[in-house]
Amino acid sequence: MGDRTGPTLSSVQQALRLMEAAGAHEDGAPAPQLAREAGLPRDSALHLLRALTQDGYLRELDDGVFVLGDKLYSSHQDVDGHGLLDRVRPVLASLRDEVASAAYLTFYEEGEIRIAEIVDSPKAPRVDLWVGFKDAGHATALGKCVLRELDREARAEYFSRHTLADLTPRTITHREELVRQLDSAPPAPVVMDREEYALGTVCVAVPVYGGSQMGSLGVSFRSDRMYRTGDLHRRVLAAADRVTRGLWLAD
Repeated sequence: MGDRTGPTLSSVQQALRLMEAAGAHEDGAPAPQLAREAGLPRDSALHLLRALTQDGYLRELDDGVFVLGDKLYSSHQDVDGHGLLDRVRPVLASLRDEVASAAYLTFYEEGEIRIAEIVDSPKAPRVDLWVGFKDAGHATALGKCVLRELDREARAEYFSRHTLADLTPRTITHREELVRQLDSAPPAPVVMDREEYALGTVCVAVPVYGGSQMGSLGVSFRSDRMYRTGDLHRRVLAAADRVTRGLWLAD
């Protein structure tokens, strides 16, 4: 009787193993690590990774790691995007617990800045949204963060449809002054509002990106609380990076 060899994995099985390995790493993993975890030769893994990336099942980030791609992820989302929010909500919860402040996520959609998620707790209550966010983008760090990222044309179009309502004595109500503040902000992407939406509340926000969409991630806290600014900014920026990695919105 001749020698027998064990069954070999088909290319489909190999691809599934690579996707399972990539899906096990929230922040992605490089090709050699995925090959080891999938039990595949490195050359075979590289060939499949390129094919899966080209087809949209995986995505290669700038630092060379692979994460699950738009096509695979979008097939598991419902029309309201709950799958997406389920994926990024733990990041917001972790940020909330780290800084003891409510965490917020917004998206810029069809010319409007909309709140997608708020994660709070009894120890980290959300700000009272006494004015609809659609009409208060100019008065919040979350909204100003988005406005700062827009090009001149998109920003002008937004202002043409929104009045800069006077919400508190600190609210910026003159378009020229707001634009000057946005354009003169430091290079770091951190934006703040200091009691501009609600007296007694401060908010810090940074931009997040996903496919063709962008938005902002931020936290709010009482103005009488003291923070080490550098540490707070670092934590919010780190959370925004994790959210950006998890946003697989179709273009």
